[in-house]
Amino acid sequence: MSFAFEMGPIRPPSEATSVLVRVTRNCPWNRCAFCNTYRAEKFSRRTVEEVMRDIDNIKTIADRILEAAGGDLTRISSRILLSARGLDITPVEYYRQVLFWLSHGVKSAFLQDANSLIMSTDDLVTIIRHLKEKFPSIERITSYARSKTISKKSLEEMKRLREAGLSRLHVGMESGCDEVLTMVDKGVSAEDHIDAGRKAIEAGFDLSEYYMPGLGGKALWEKNARESARVVNAINPTFVRIRSTIPLSGTPLGEMMKAGVWQALSEEEKVREIRLFIELLDGVTSYIVSDHMMNLLEEIEGKLPMDKAKMLETIDRFLSWSMEDKEIFIIGRRLGQFRYLDDYVPTNELMQVRSKLIETFGTVDSGMIEILQNYI
Repeated sequence: MSFAFEMGPIRPPSEATSVLVRVTRNCPWNRCAFCNTYRAEKFSRRTVEEVMRDIDNIKTIADRILEAAGGDLTRISSRILLSARGLDITPVEYYRQVLFWLSHGVKSAFLQDANSLIMSTDDLVTIIRHLKEKFPSIERITSYARSKTISKKSLEEMKRLREAGLSRLHVGMESGCDEVLTMVDKGVSAEDHIDAGRKAIEAGFDLSEYYMPGLGGKALWEKNARESARVVNAINPTFVRIRSTIPLSGTPLGEMMKAGVWQALSEEEKVREIRLFIELLDGVTSYIVSDHMMNLLEEIEGKLPMDKAKMLETIDRFLSWSMEDKEIFIIGRRLGQFRYLDDYVPTNELMQVRSKLIETFGTVDSGMIEILQNYI
């Protein structure tokens, strides 16, 4: 018998230590112009029985590891892991993954893939309850969700999911500008985002809304910032997570850029858009998070309204630098030499890279687009 279980391709960075439970496969919409995660994949719902069997398998592996270690995870070694596996034909990688979750206390779980809420409420409630029964230590259960899907569920359904144990939702708002949402074929409107966000908050969920500076390109960057801030102000989500736009080759957005229909913002221009967005946030208590390497300024983080001035000061510090210093920081950040503005030290090596980028691509910005495509 094998105790293997399915895992999807992605999860939010904030779910790095979460147990991953694959409820659906791939994305039911799968048309967003900027995304290539599920581009060639077909969406399907898994059955309740399949998902519950995966949960049972994870629990079985966890129990075998704990038994082999005598309940003491500090004693774990390759020998103990192999002892836990015994004659089980399950590849050892599954045991290592479960051990990773055990070592972090099994405090959280993430339901994959792109939109678990598309399942019937009854089925999802059954899965959540089974997960909590098998792992009573779980304190938070999280899922991605589309605004359109949340809008189609009643408030009562959302409350049932919350009461069952689903506690946090990650929603890809991306933009609050209808013109941008239409351009990238997001399949939702700004009002859909507001309706879904308010419903999730009213039902008692922690809500993460994702905002993509640069998605409107040069033509719509200001509208993207202003309208996105308007939508966030109307929702007041728990978190606003920044995901700077990267036009990937092979995506419709990448093709739009090649055709000249859409022009990418430079790194500095995206920072300026973020500044306008944050400046316009008003009357909300959201926590701003820049928790992804595709964002240039990772230190843009804080609780509104008290940390708003601090975040704007951080942005203004970068914008006040000379063009050469900005470009060298950008290069160093993308090459992994800097994480924060305080790390910045110009070096001869980075200045040579800057010269090479300008020689090869004409500008540092053009070179950065090529480099950033390797980040996702």
